[in-house]
Amino acid sequence: MHKNTQKLPLAGIRVIDYSHFLAGPHMSRCLSAMGAEVIKVERPVAGDAGRASPTMVGGQSGYFMQQNMGKQGLCVNLRDSRGLALMHQLTDSADVFVENYRPGALNKLGLGYEELSRRNPKLVYCSVSAYGHTGPDAARAGFGLIAEAKSGAMSLIGVPGEPPPLFRMPIADMYAGMHGVSAICAALFGRVSSGLGQHIDIALYDCMVSMHDFAAQSYLLSGGTELPVQTGHDLPQSTVYGSFTAKDGYLVIAAQMSDTWISLARLIGGEAYAADSSLHDQAGRNANRESILAKVRGWTLSRSVRDCCAELDAAGVPASPVQTIDQVLADPQTMARGMVVEQDHPLLGKISLPNLPFRFSDCDTLPSGPAPLLGQHNRDIAASLGYSEADIDTLVNDGVLYAEESVKLLDE
Repeated sequence: MHKNTQKLPLAGIRVIDYSHFLAGPHMSRCLSAMGAEVIKVERPVAGDAGRASPTMVGGQSGYFMQQNMGKQGLCVNLRDSRGLALMHQLTDSADVFVENYRPGALNKLGLGYEELSRRNPKLVYCSVSAYGHTGPDAARAGFGLIAEAKSGAMSLIGVPGEPPPLFRMPIADMYAGMHGVSAICAALFGRVSSGLGQHIDIALYDCMVSMHDFAAQSYLLSGGTELPVQTGHDLPQSTVYGSFTAKDGYLVIAAQMSDTWISLARLIGGEAYAADSSLHDQAGRNANRESILAKVRGWTLSRSVRDCCAELDAAGVPASPVQTIDQVLADPQTMARGMVVEQDHPLLGKISLPNLPFRFSDCDTLPSGPAPLLGQHNRDIAASLGYSEADIDTLVNDGVLYAEESVKLLDE
């Protein structure tokens, strides 16, 4: 239970989110949950391309709603000098600017780091791109899938001899977003003493390369003689660590440590099998991998997933069913940790979406509200910058400020 005795850690920080799809929006969603005021800036008339991504409900994208909750929405035509002037006023007032366009693209708009930092030296400017702002690939387009493949991560998954499968989760984008959060917080902390912001350059590709916790080490420290490849359902260097088939589904077992191996061996083979000292270290287990896996598979195939996990839990062996998404969302642990949040959406009513994973003891990081409709807060944001009602009416009538039709219904 949160005590709510402290302000959220980023209260008072203003973030301008001029990003789209996933890495940038996820980053600023996290900053919003930590207390920052996040203004989501979009272009007329379609806005963030993520607004067209499934799942669509009542004309609203679940993809967009999940990554943009808790933000204010501004939709402005930056190719009109009046729109750019408004944007510059906004960035002058900001602490953080987040973007994920190709390197150099925002320079042409007058929103590059050099221009914005000249106007606002305290600005922390975070760029996310496929390959970063330097190197031979800097100008190339890319998405998370491209980074996951080029980084070597995909070469390690799947069954030998078959094309690598898709991760089916946006690993590169989400990991880049998380790194962006930590880098921004560090830059804001550094600004306390320096008084200056700086440019943070994050690449999806770099993030995926940095994630290798075994493959790169294995290759580099072996002098290039060990090249990790697809291994299918387990790790040959860590017996027993992998997925197994039961009567009615699949489970994973992590008994690669000597003490947990002995507990597993006792469970599936009795005291004599557990006492076999040739299997008491990892090298011995790896050398006998095929016979060990055959014994484990025989044991799991004779039981249901539920019975396997119950017996493994009782023996102190880490294990879990391979759950489907409906099972995950109904899991008591998911609910106890508040990993699904319910919100009141102005058009859709009650909606439920995944929550963020961090928890603070003395403040509440639940989202402050749902994702904004396109241009929902145009008037409020312009007014906060000193624009009069007449000036705002002119910008609206001339199409410099744009809002989707449903926003008008909310104002009536």
